[in-house]
Amino acid sequence: MLHAKSESDITSLAPSSPSRSPKRPVYFVQSPSRDSNDGDKSASMQPTPSFNSPMESPSHPSFGRHSRNSSASRFSGIFRSSSGRKGGRKRNDKGWPECNVIVEEGKYDEFDDDKGFTRRFQALMALCGFIVLFTVFCLIIWGAGRNYRAEVSVKSLVVHNVYMGSGSDFTGVPTKMFTVNGTLRMAIYNPATFYGIHVSSSPVNLIYSDIVVATAEMKKYYQPRKSHRTVLVDIEGTKVPLYGAGSNLVESVNGVVRVPLTLDFWIRSRGDVVGKLVRTKHRRHVSCSLVIDSTISKPIKFLKDSCVYR
Repeated sequence: MLHAKSESDITSLAPSSPSRSPKRPVYFVQSPSRDSNDGDKSASMQPTPSFNSPMESPSHPSFGRHSRNSSASRFSGIFRSSSGRKGGRKRNDKGWPECNVIVEEGKYDEFDDDKGFTRRFQALMALCGFIVLFTVFCLIIWGAGRNYRAEVSVKSLVVHNVYMGSGSDFTGVPTKMFTVNGTLRMAIYNPATFYGIHVSSSPVNLIYSDIVVATAEMKKYYQPRKSHRTVLVDIEGTKVPLYGAGSNLVESVNGVVRVPLTLDFWIRSRGDVVGKLVRTKHRRHVSCSLVIDSTISKPIKFLKDSCVYR
């Protein structure tokens, strides 16, 4: 038969009863939603009562692994909130929490080197392309400029004085001496449409039997594109010894002299198509036959078949 125990007996037996577990302390659980929104507020801390036995817990099957995981998450939440909110994190000027910078392994210098190499390669290719295009352009202009050759036409020769007599050379050898001077007139035409030319010549010679009896030098000048110019050259030869070649020349009783001569020279032209980078050069040989008569004072006209241009 069971005996009824009084309230004083129950109170006295409570501490010594081995079946009753000791009273557990009250702990707090942090709400995850409140933790992500506001880290500084501690209002999300909610007290959770302790129970004397697992049977007194609201969820009875809390003896499994889920109960241990939930307890661990609760305690870790307490530690995170206490260490991260209050003492651990610093905030910048804008109010955002500071975090550590993640340093990735590896160097980025190789990417910079690749970019530098690519830029240098592109610059080199651009330079090579420009050189090729400019070279092709210059070759086209040079090929077109080669067709424009200066045209020369010998017009006349005015003889001012002609004389042949006996004398001796600088060594004292007796021989016939020949003297002549005159003015040569010729026309030069530049057919080039997009550049001017620099015109010069070799010595302009009057030749008798392979002996130069008179000579002259044409002054160098510049002639614009598509232009005509008349050039005058003074030819002069004084007391030129003829040696054995003079035996074929016979002076008449009246002092009339007839001497067959050959006019021979080269005309040179240079055109600067693209400055000094692209130039065109031409040469033209001129050879004319004539006879000087001391009795004729009129200019000697040169016909088309009198001269050879090549």
